Amino acid sequence: MPDPETGLIVPYPNSLGHEQGVTSVPDENRATESETTTSQPKISQFQLENELEDTGLNNSYRRRIYRWGHERYPRTTRVLRKIIHYIQGPQPPPPAAGVRGWLDRTWRIRNKSIDLYWEKYVLHFTRFIKKPWIFWPIACAYIVSLAFFARANYFFTPRDSFIDCTAAYWRALDGCGLDGTDCTPFSDAGFEFRCPAGCKGTILRNIRTVGDQQVVYVPLVVGGGDTNRTYRGDSFLCAAGIHAGLISESRGGCAKVSLVGTFTNYLSSTAHGITTIAFPSVFPLSYQLSSPATLSHCEDLRNEALVFDILVTLLLFLLLRPKPIIIFWSLVCIGYWHINLFSDPAVPPDLSTAFGTFLPSLFICYAFWRSAFRHCLPAFSDYPIERAIWYLPAFWAGCLFNVVTAGIPIDRLVASDIANQPGSLAALIICSLVILALVINQLRVIRKTGWLLLYLRWYALAGLALLVLACLPGLQFRLHHYFAAILIIPLTAFPTRLSAIYQAFCLGMFLNGAAKFGLDSILQTVEELRRDAPLGSDLPTFLTNSTTWNTSIPLANQTLNWQSWPSGTEWDGYSLLVDDVERYTGTATNFSLKGLDASIPHFFRVAFQSKGTSGDFTKAAVWHPDGRWTDPAPGPS
Repeated sequence: MPDPETGLIVPYPNSLGHEQGVTSVPDENRATESETTTSQPKISQFQLENELEDTGLNNSYRRRIYRWGHERYPRTTRVLRKIIHYIQGPQPPPPAAGVRGWLDRTWRIRNKSIDLYWEKYVLHFTRFIKKPWIFWPIACAYIVSLAFFARANYFFTPRDSFIDCTAAYWRALDGCGLDGTDCTPFSDAGFEFRCPAGCKGTILRNIRTVGDQQVVYVPLVVGGGDTNRTYRGDSFLCAAGIHAGLISESRGGCAKVSLVGTFTNYLSSTAHGITTIAFPSVFPLSYQLSSPATLSHCEDLRNEALVFDILVTLLLFLLLRPKPIIIFWSLVCIGYWHINLFSDPAVPPDLSTAFGTFLPSLFICYAFWRSAFRHCLPAFSDYPIERAIWYLPAFWAGCLFNVVTAGIPIDRLVASDIANQPGSLAALIICSLVILALVINQLRVIRKTGWLLLYLRWYALAGLALLVLACLPGLQFRLHHYFAAILIIPLTAFPTRLSAIYQAFCLGMFLNGAAKFGLDSILQTVEELRRDAPLGSDLPTFLTNSTTWNTSIPLANQTLNWQSWPSGTEWDGYSLLVDDVERYTGTATNFSLKGLDASIPHFFRVAFQSKGTSGDFTKAAVWHPDGRWTDPAPGPS
């Protein structure tokens, strides 16, 4: 009869006793037994065995746990069993389905059937090219051509003329020492330099104070609005060259810098997509730019190199068509060295560092082949056009990851960066939702193959390991994009078109991270992540303020005062910046303003020092030519 609680058919006690060799009980005892047993859920032995087999619980220990769950928590156990059964996918797993081409098909136009077999045409007309004795000479010719390309891009220009996009004459805060003596000479000097392409996108990632302005997320270019285009000494040379029209954003270029010494009142202007910063006071080091007289071969050939490498990979996929493993390793080598030599190199390329990262990158890529690519890439061997369509655009987008994602306001997946950069949180949420949707779709594909449970076990173990590492004291977990590719690629080991796109993009993204930044640690200290951001140290307080300032006293007779360092701390001195130049270090708590020009504004920032090393500087207090005093805003600069 059916059990009223579980709905399962319970064998009659009499028949159950006979089957197990147990003597039948009298009728009066039978009623008592039924009352005691119907209070607990019942399940037939046959159905329990089937459920144990369906859930894969063939281990005796697991079977006992499953029996115990059915007895104590039947509904919960049934729900868990359904979840496990769903995760396991169809049992037995269906045979792997091959890829069916989309381009070989019959078209019907005006009731006429036209058979177009694009893939077969390519296979037929290129069959005589698909020979190893043709592939290897072409591979050697490519390597030689790449060497000549790199020679033309870098080695016709003197090595010491190359600068990077952040090169400047003046260092931040007190980096140039007292009165800037560590950054001399201030005038009557200069040289010709060459900049790479793309320097307009090199921006400040942490706040830089210019006078009383807090500048961030723009190229640091101060001045250039006067007729001679005079820039302050801490301006990025390459960005200033773009602003002056001497250097191309897309092609790079050369220019000549000439130091002109002290300059007053740097004007702001907008030109060639760069808006410069105004500074109304005086600065000891300034420069002007002009066309070079001797440098040649100044154009960056990264765009030509990109077209060349794309054509080579098209030749590889459509005409040469070697074995899938050769295609894979060709992509790895072409992508890695394209990034190192052209798309995002050091200037000039540091081949020693590049080769140092190349070998471990090859080991990781071998794991990519074993875990994912060998299951998907060969499935498209009979469809060279589709293989090129699904792999090459995604691969090159991954190799140019920094260019493709330049418009997304996310620099690093670090809490401080996301909190400080406008729009980064919204961008992170949108990107996370898109990635989540793609991952869910891929998990659906994995479930159909019966491998989902195994994947969940391994990824749960990896997640637990990362959680433990992230909890180590003094270290923060940082998800580099090369590491994100390592996590994603094993999910693409299935012969589908989306898997091909995912793994191609992730391979390019891995190569971009490895070639551009190296295999940097996923655990970093706070100091490594800080860059040039404030330290979070104690801040002095100006005793001179808008209340105590006497406007009737001339500026030359005024004295600037600030509080002494807190007792019980390691501070033993002070550093004072006047107009962004360190003008005082010592133990005194005052500074005479004698000698300052009373016709221009002046900016004052002060910091505690410990053994000659400065802590955070305050934001700027401002003295105005009309005699007014503006107190500094709270917080560090």
